[in-house]
Amino acid sequence: MTIPISSAPERRRSPWRLAAVSGLIATVVAGYAAVTAIGASAAETLLSQGKPATASSTEAAGAYLASEAVDGNAGTRWASAFSDPQWLQVDLGSSQAISRVELNWETAAAKAFQIQVSDNASTWTSIYSTTTATGGNQNLTVSGTGRYVRMYGTQRTTGYGYSLWEFKVFGGTPTTPPTTPPVTGDPIPGGGSLGANVVVFDPSMSSASIQARADQIFAQQESAQFGTGRYVLAFKPGTYNGLNIQVGFYTSIVGLGQNPQDVRINGDITVDAGWFQGNATQNFWRSTENVSVYPVNGTNRWAVSQAAPFRRMDIHGNLNLAPNGYGWASGGYISDSRISGSEGQYSQQQWFTRDSQIGSNTNAVWNQTFVGVQGAPAASYPNPPYTVIGQTPVIREKPYLYQSGGDYAVFVPNLRTNTSGATWVNGNTPGSSIPLSQFYVAKPGDTAARINQALAQGLNLIFQPGIYHVNQTINVNRANTVVLGLGYATIIPDNGVTAMQVADVDGVKIAGVLFDAGTTNSSNLLVMGAAGSSANHAANPSTVQDVFFRIGGYIAGKATNSLLVNSNNVIIDHIWAWRADHGNAGTYGWTVNTADSGLIVNGNNVTAYGLFVEHYQKTEVLWNGNGGRTYFLQNEQPYDPPSNAAWRSDGVLGYPAYKVADSVQTHEAWAMGSYAVFLDNPAIHSANGFQAPTHGGVKLHNIFTISLAAGTIDHVVNNIGAPAQASNVVPSTITNFP
Repeated sequence: MTIPISSAPERRRSPWRLAAVSGLIATVVAGYAAVTAIGASAAETLLSQGKPATASSTEAAGAYLASEAVDGNAGTRWASAFSDPQWLQVDLGSSQAISRVELNWETAAAKAFQIQVSDNASTWTSIYSTTTATGGNQNLTVSGTGRYVRMYGTQRTTGYGYSLWEFKVFGGTPTTPPTTPPVTGDPIPGGGSLGANVVVFDPSMSSASIQARADQIFAQQESAQFGTGRYVLAFKPGTYNGLNIQVGFYTSIVGLGQNPQDVRINGDITVDAGWFQGNATQNFWRSTENVSVYPVNGTNRWAVSQAAPFRRMDIHGNLNLAPNGYGWASGGYISDSRISGSEGQYSQQQWFTRDSQIGSNTNAVWNQTFVGVQGAPAASYPNPPYTVIGQTPVIREKPYLYQSGGDYAVFVPNLRTNTSGATWVNGNTPGSSIPLSQFYVAKPGDTAARINQALAQGLNLIFQPGIYHVNQTINVNRANTVVLGLGYATIIPDNGVTAMQVADVDGVKIAGVLFDAGTTNSSNLLVMGAAGSSANHAANPSTVQDVFFRIGGYIAGKATNSLLVNSNNVIIDHIWAWRADHGNAGTYGWTVNTADSGLIVNGNNVTAYGLFVEHYQKTEVLWNGNGGRTYFLQNEQPYDPPSNAAWRSDGVLGYPAYKVADSVQTHEAWAMGSYAVFLDNPAIHSANGFQAPTHGGVKLHNIFTISLAAGTIDHVVNNIGAPAQASNVVPSTITNFP
């Protein structure tokens, strides 16, 4: 329920700014223009995926089939007999104009081969030929017409056969095709150690030894909010008794089983706020994943705020999302989990839960949101403020590390549509496994050049826990590449480069990475697709999951924008883009850690779940693409504008938290809140929390503004809605716009 509070800021990140809110706790417990136009040319189309495929041979009977090279799954492949020549062909169903062919080779590749087309599968015309190929990921611009397209190999690079993870045929007008940088130096091997900071526990170890090591790491990380430590505590499949694993900053708890039930902890995985006097609003940058927990007293405590995902968890009891004593807590994320008892919101001011199963829910403050959650409360916004959507329209759960046959691998869940509940409750999560040998395991100190060489060879990418400085952009050009950070692996761009750029290709997965802006301004930190990207990726979208952005706090970082999405159909599933309002000395301030926007979306049909975007100096989320959908936004406008004139000089009062560009024809968003905490100058006004065109194709549901301790947001959206004022700390709500 919505609770009045007198003179209480929500969560400025230093204790002296947190006025008492005992009334809350007691009651709770009882025109910024489009930056890039969408290309108008006809999109290039993937023609081959899922079409009938045949081959000259297979390496083994019933395995490595031709169809596995056209299934869109980077974890399956076709492999031939160990002889020459060999071929793989796909039937497109009708004669098509061919513009590009992409080959994603396994180590057993072709040195000499042709790309051929035919209308009858008997008379072939070559449209590409080489005798000097080196494998890896090849993107070939070609020109030809045919119903059948085949790779015809005449010389191998190894003594094995020919082996393709994916064989893709495209038609239509090519966009700028992804390019494969030249590989220099000796080939980089896949696999290897995950690093000393991935601490692995085995059921044969004593509970005392496990607890002692976990306590040692927690003592180091408990209050190290801007420290350099990065850790994963990984539990092999089995049962563990009598543990209370407390989770500090930059620490991830993971189970190494196929499913959560494979790792059982008779005990607790705990986040509390003793280090900050019972205030959980700075409990950032920690996570837990893929574990079954049987709490000692029936309730597990997970009192966090931003960048603290709770994924693939099986809680046999209640989950308390508030700190001991029900102090402040402000925002979090749950997905693909089961809670047999109550999901206890208590003093959590906002929370997002997706594709999970809960026994019940306890309490609401300002913005509690459930999408695809079995057992969710009834929709009732704004009193109590429950936004409930029965099914998740499109999602692919986050890739995760696990053990397969005694070796490490990464499991990649399948794309799903119109879903509810956890993926693993009735059997294994549907998806595919990629062995560690197909990953380059980056370690702190690796250069961007080495990482790019590994990617160009066709390897996926894992970052060991640690901090990575890069002086050139990490380029992810191959479709279906998995980039997985462990233990809040942190990438810092030097000299103003973009930290990571993803090509406009299918199915790239970026997960578990913290991008920390460098001291020289970067235009963007992560870019999905080149400017003007126009290909349709609906059948295999790229995903950005548990990816976090920080401007300042650790160092005096600067970046004009954090995440830029140019590709169509991208799924954003839990980000926190944060311009720091506190941190190490000299790392934050209006002219110190400068940043305009946290998220700019130019692609069409982009879907976002669980957006947390805070304190940027201009429009914080700018949506230029059509067909977008957002499910939940938590925003605080910047704390530190010195004056309205300094914040915006064109006569408009401030910038909106979320703007749908005037050119957008269709867009829909649910459960979005914007907060005013103008502590550096309480006289600051912001004209609107939200801004959107009024033609009816753009719809906003269950949105609100609120002022916490200082400053005013004059309206909720487009000069509609009552002002949010510090003298009356209750939300100003709009249930439906227009």
